[in-house]
Amino acid sequence: MKVTITKDIESGTAVEIHCREVTLEIERLQRYISRFDERIQATSDGNTYSVQVDEILYIESVDKKTFIYLPGHVLQTEKRLYELEELLDEKTFFRCSKSTIVNLNKITKLKPEVTRNILATLTNGEIIVISRRNVRALKDLIGLDG
Repeated sequence: MKVTITKDIESGTAVEIHCREVTLEIERLQRYISRFDERIQATSDGNTYSVQVDEILYIESVDKKTFIYLPGHVLQTEKRLYELEELLDEKTFFRCSKSTIVNLNKITKLKPEVTRNILATLTNGEIIVISRRNVRALKDLIGLDG
């Protein structure tokens, strides 16, 4: 892949992708670029924060409240889990249970359980459960056989 940066004072920032054919990888690259600086508004202790999407470890819904988990912080957002699921890149963020969406880029280890659930260890050492109902979809998404 060839990457070129051209400095042009007259125009704003623009990205063009030139390819022979549009593959799944090209579509993923396009989604990544278009969502590069995407942010979600969230609150904690009366303060409002603008959270960069790629910082998110996982998102969880508890008692009709939605929480965003970051390394060292937990914030609350007004958005519902399904709204965030529609907003986030489906190749990066995975609905691993009824109440949780995980950032696949933050998973360091997957461990199958006897119950057919999978335990996912995140970059901060926290472990979340991928329900057995979603295991097949996860394996398809990340390209695991079996």
